[in-house]
Amino acid sequence: MSPRAPEPSPSHATGNPTAGPAASRARLGSTGSVVLLASILIAFMAASSAPTPLYSIYREAWGFSPITLTVVFGIYAFSLLFSLLTVGALSDYVGRRPVVLASVVLQAVAMVLFILANDVPMLIAARVVQGLATGAAMSALGAALLDVNRIWGALINSVMPIVGMAIGALGSSVLVQFAPSPMHLVYAVLLVVLLIQGVITLFLPETVRPQPGALASLRPKVRVPAQARRALMLVAPVDVAVWALGGFFLSLGPTLARVVTGEQAPVVGGLLVFTLTICGAASVMAFRNTEARRTMNIGAAALIVGIATVLAGVHTNASAAFFAGTSIAGVGFGAAFLGAVRTVMPMALPHERAGLMAAFYVLSYFAMSLPAMVAGALVGTIGLIPTTDIYGAAVILLATAALIGSMTLRPATPHGSTLPSR
Repeated sequence: MSPRAPEPSPSHATGNPTAGPAASRARLGSTGSVVLLASILIAFMAASSAPTPLYSIYREAWGFSPITLTVVFGIYAFSLLFSLLTVGALSDYVGRRPVVLASVVLQAVAMVLFILANDVPMLIAARVVQGLATGAAMSALGAALLDVNRIWGALINSVMPIVGMAIGALGSSVLVQFAPSPMHLVYAVLLVVLLIQGVITLFLPETVRPQPGALASLRPKVRVPAQARRALMLVAPVDVAVWALGGFFLSLGPTLARVVTGEQAPVVGGLLVFTLTICGAASVMAFRNTEARRTMNIGAAALIVGIATVLAGVHTNASAAFFAGTSIAGVGFGAAFLGAVRTVMPMALPHERAGLMAAFYVLSYFAMSLPAMVAGALVGTIGLIPTTDIYGAAVILLATAALIGSMTLRPATPHGSTLPSR
């Protein structure tokens, strides 16, 4: 299946991506653009999960509590949300390329701050800059991928963030355990990758014609087109369940894995996050041609079964059950996220894509950060295992609510007909 040209929009499509003053510079073709955008998405999400296996080393070196750990994790999500709320729709007005390029540069700055970090405030500063960069990039990258190719764009938007988190968690844990300079090397590798991507981004063709309103678009606002609101309501419970689970695994998951397995090696925590996310990526690929609502329902059911199995493994100290449940939950993670994206994003017109993508990520990252921070506070009060039980039960309830909602709600399309199945 070959990529299609960007779909025209009366006020946004350029018609010829190389037209205008930039025509003198060679531009990437459609395939090259998709590859570049997908690679940047992977790099950003790998960077987001790379600190996870390092948290135990940071705690040993700097002596902070579980609540501080989840604050470090949560501050990233909150800065990302701020970025989404302010610049999430900016690429609809100034173009995709400048927003993507600025985000890559800012993410490179974050990697430098991670390398220089020698205490918790510096670590928090690095996470803040990283969140700002990621928030600016996510909606612009997602919208640009859909501009270039609707079919491949929707698939990449669903699978590549999960693949990126898997690569970041496992790659970081391997480097931490087996390579020198464990607190710095992974960030140096990511910095080199980002610098290369930044140079290539200069040759990315523009798919949006700049228009007035850029400054006004910076006012914090969640932009959900009227025709997409019911669809977003339908997917909200399962999206919250998916990202709440991801937030727990990315923050407290490695600590839980060490308790269950009795192994203290950093690679154990990285392997846990990798198991969840790589099974999610495989699930996206497996269900990519399945009807959106059915995919979402399969994902919700897998979340319920997987988390129940994880909890059983925790209470029996059974590593096999713990990781098997993580694998099943990972299938649910990917399928539910894919179903949610494919239910919501087709509702947007071309000039609404970045704004709706930003709104979707606002919901997702609130779900990832707030519950994880509450869990960090609970760990200090009632302990890790009781907190895991409460958290797991809450995610199961949300997934159950998603199944019930899917059977009772029917979103409308922009034209008032029923939502298409594919």
